[in-house]
Amino acid sequence: MGNELKIFSGNANAHLAAAIAKSLRKPLGLIDVGRFPEGEISVRVKENVRGADVFVIQPTCPNPNENLMELLVMMDAFRRASAKRITAVLPFFGYARQDRKDQPRVPITAKLVANLITTAGADRVLTMDLHADQIQGFFDIPVDNLQAAPVLIDYFKKKKLHKLVVVSPDVGGIKLARRFAENMRCHLAIVDKRRTGPTQATAVNLIGEVKDKDVLIVDDMIATAKSLVEAVRILKQFGADNIYACCSHPVLSGPAHELIRNLEMKEVVATNSIPVQNLELNKKLTILSVAPLFAEAIRRIHTETTVSTLFSQQ
Repeated sequence: MGNELKIFSGNANAHLAAAIAKSLRKPLGLIDVGRFPEGEISVRVKENVRGADVFVIQPTCPNPNENLMELLVMMDAFRRASAKRITAVLPFFGYARQDRKDQPRVPITAKLVANLITTAGADRVLTMDLHADQIQGFFDIPVDNLQAAPVLIDYFKKKKLHKLVVVSPDVGGIKLARRFAENMRCHLAIVDKRRTGPTQATAVNLIGEVKDKDVLIVDDMIATAKSLVEAVRILKQFGADNIYACCSHPVLSGPAHELIRNLEMKEVVATNSIPVQNLELNKKLTILSVAPLFAEAIRRIHTETTVSTLFSQQ
């Protein structure tokens, strides 16, 4: 068989996995990922993978606990079936927000997940827009952290928005927002937030000028959309004209869909790193495919050529 490229998928995002395989002109590998009657995960690889270069596509959202466990069990199966190399492909890496001890007696779950993935048999990890860059250092195996920015920037460049200002919804997102602003050759503004609870923050001020301008709010993920609500409120207060938002990962938990539908804004653009439920019910949501990006990264990893140039292509 030699070092044959094989692509497998769990149940987390089968559509993205199929699109990546199609981009690579490869069939998805044959695997059964199901449940035993009591709910435990059952996996059976239905083709020979001995000596193969195996890529397992499985984001950990939605249902992070189920999907993470599926990934671990699948990798154990490939390791025991004598795959030559196993790459865990996580378009969305869950538990990334718990990346440090920010209060007493809390875990660093991102490090625990990194340990689990490595122990289960991963030889390397391919992911996209980690919530915290330092998570790469939690692994003792190679980690390629792709960026969705080129895909999102290309979409908004084609819109030819006038007097555009890129907005970071908080101080922590300045680095990402600055990358968008530099590439789109426009000004940058920052929403100044004050935390009012463990999961709540209120926008109190805006650094930058947005009056009568189109604005693009840039973030790595939209979870409950409460930060987006606060950003839109303060931008309207400071006289912004048309408001757009984009993110890599549309987690969209809880009231997110309803909040976005009711927001005074034009469009929210995200990637298909996570499958979005009931997309047809939310006309403000646009989903862009990152399948070609992952396919190219997988091709380069398999052929042992550089992946780093993908991080800067725009």
